[in-house]
Amino acid sequence: MKRRTGQDPSITRSWRPATQAVRGGTARSDYGETSEALFLTSGYAYDCAADAAARFAGEQQGMTYSRLQNPTVEMLEQRIALMEGTEACRATATGMAAMTAALLCQLQSGDHVVAGRAAFGSCRWLIDTLLPKFGIATTVIDARDPQQFIDAARPETKVFFFETPANPTMDIVDLAAVCGIARDRGITTVVDNAFATPALQRPIAFGADVVAHSATKMMDGQGRVLAGAVCGTEDFILDTLLPFHRNTGPTLAAFNAWVVLKGLETLDLRIRRQSENALAVGRFLERRVPRILHPGLPSHPQHNLAMRQMDAAGSIFAFEVDGGRAQAHGLLDALTLIDISNNIGDSRSLMTHPSSTTHSGVAEEKRLEMGVTEGLLRLNVGLEDPQDLIADLDQALAAVSL
Repeated sequence: MKRRTGQDPSITRSWRPATQAVRGGTARSDYGETSEALFLTSGYAYDCAADAAARFAGEQQGMTYSRLQNPTVEMLEQRIALMEGTEACRATATGMAAMTAALLCQLQSGDHVVAGRAAFGSCRWLIDTLLPKFGIATTVIDARDPQQFIDAARPETKVFFFETPANPTMDIVDLAAVCGIARDRGITTVVDNAFATPALQRPIAFGADVVAHSATKMMDGQGRVLAGAVCGTEDFILDTLLPFHRNTGPTLAAFNAWVVLKGLETLDLRIRRQSENALAVGRFLERRVPRILHPGLPSHPQHNLAMRQMDAAGSIFAFEVDGGRAQAHGLLDALTLIDISNNIGDSRSLMTHPSSTTHSGVAEEKRLEMGVTEGLLRLNVGLEDPQDLIADLDQALAAVSL
């Protein structure tokens, strides 16, 4: 009998990332379907009561409840783990569910976390507000400087948490240096890899312990569903994360998992084309705006580091105008092709004003510390013709005297 695709790790782990994105983790039913099956079920039946008891005792393989296992979700988890180069993965309902679970599952009162100051607004809320409520101390640093991780670490430090590239300022963290610092001290690194995805960057290869994702972004890539994922060793996923996930229930719906599986099939193609488009648009904007933050451009202060860690710079970057919120909003309002939206990773080009949207819940002094000024705009470059995007930006910039 022909081996079922994705069921033999000795085969699937030898595949290259683009192949894993299409085939990894696929398990076919007896019908032999080519596309992954969508299992819409909340529970499972057993042949006898003893089978039910054995499954709950962990003595028999099989599924018990879709808060714990679902065949469609399991295929997604296996595929993302293969792409990231990790032993295991647990999918979650959203990206923020992934970030929250990755931290809380391993922390308790008295622990300490060192986190990068440049981060998505909700991630800063986790660090600044939620963790301290549970007696978990936090120190926020400029993650671009590895020495600051050394200086901030304490005997009770359990986690280094950071994004690279960071949202929205595009700060780049030296993965090898920071993960090495953490490893020497027995500290777990949790890396948010949502902007790059494993198609462009694999933090595990640089020594990271845990990689978290908002799969809502590039992995789905078409603005359809919410999803998240946490990747790590089998011991971490099963022994540390799973008890938290099982009992708190940030479960990914099977339909959403199926949509992300379909998105992963084209991830490599999309993210590389969008990276090319973003570079073309970035080169245009570099001549027109006071400041641009694009890791793919030599003008970015960490360009060389970004290009060592990433295969391409990705679809997202930021730029700044001098006229503050009024000029930034005016530019957004003048756009005719690019949508005003706080989402990213979409195949459509989207732009937002972080200070009044994604980071509006962060105190002003902390926003400024992060580099999120009133004149900062974040742009997600999609799959449209870059010349059309440049033409739209050209007229919008002219409308606000830039």
